[in-house]
Amino acid sequence: MNQPERPPQHPPLQQPGSKTPLQQRSDGSALINTNGTVVAPVVNGIPRFVSDLHLESFGFQWTRFDVAHESEDHATFQAKTGVAPESLHGLTVLDAGCGGGRYALLCGNAGALVTAADHSHAVDKAASLCQHLPNVRFLQADLKQLPLPPASFDFVFSIGVMHHDAHTQTVFNSVAKLVRPGGRMSVWLYRRNQWWQEIINSSLRSVTTRLPRHILLPLCHLGAVLGGIPLINRTLNKIICFSAHPCYQNRVCDTWDWWAPRYQHHHTAKELTDWFQAAGFTDITELPPEKTNSWYRQLWLWNLLPGSGVNVTGIRSVQNLPNP
Repeated sequence: MNQPERPPQHPPLQQPGSKTPLQQRSDGSALINTNGTVVAPVVNGIPRFVSDLHLESFGFQWTRFDVAHESEDHATFQAKTGVAPESLHGLTVLDAGCGGGRYALLCGNAGALVTAADHSHAVDKAASLCQHLPNVRFLQADLKQLPLPPASFDFVFSIGVMHHDAHTQTVFNSVAKLVRPGGRMSVWLYRRNQWWQEIINSSLRSVTTRLPRHILLPLCHLGAVLGGIPLINRTLNKIICFSAHPCYQNRVCDTWDWWAPRYQHHHTAKELTDWFQAAGFTDITELPPEKTNSWYRQLWLWNLLPGSGVNVTGIRSVQNLPNP
């Protein structure tokens, strides 16, 4: 990616809504506005801008399981963003929905100035993972109300997060405003499958999203076992979604991520592309799936892979930008 003509530094924090500049209180316990009013407590070094943790079921898996794998995460990041991590050195980067922090870690190790935000307590796990990186900071905040100035990041990415809000496009629009003119944004969302798969999934999720953790978690472990059995992990999981990842912990985590969150919306490539266009992006590209074998690609094109994604990247236009 192109280097901006300015010295690298984190974008300043500002009060959501009023856009008033924020500074840390002298004792480090909170962020305050210009009137001295506490806007966000700072707990374990992380500013907390949320009070309603309605996404807690979404954050549980990232605090429970260790799913970072350096070489795999590098390949996945590049496939799902269209950007090589090495090209981010010295750039301001926003990880919008950082989860357990594996991609924040990747970008931080590449020398980017990373702001990583998540609504849930997963930010604590992510901060622990990146504690050796002074160029990575964390925020616990709603992606629709991030305490950040518009047009302030060189690169913004969101992998598998926006579709877990009540209104995916609202989250997209809020995050898109943070990309500077000439900057890049990449988004990965769940793909809309065939009608019969959508009916099965919605019916099952109407039950699983209501299950207590002590019941749902063993079911996710069962899904992880099935995901390790050849043939079953290539057939049954086209009907009932469970992960076929090589690592058992990742399979449990991915399966929980599918069945637990309250909200889960599926989208088409056209939908996501239209959002990019409406938000003032150009050079919009739909990225292909990470897996390259011809059978997988064909199933992907036929929208027969539950858990697969629509993946789009674009450059924010210097002209005709929407109002922040």
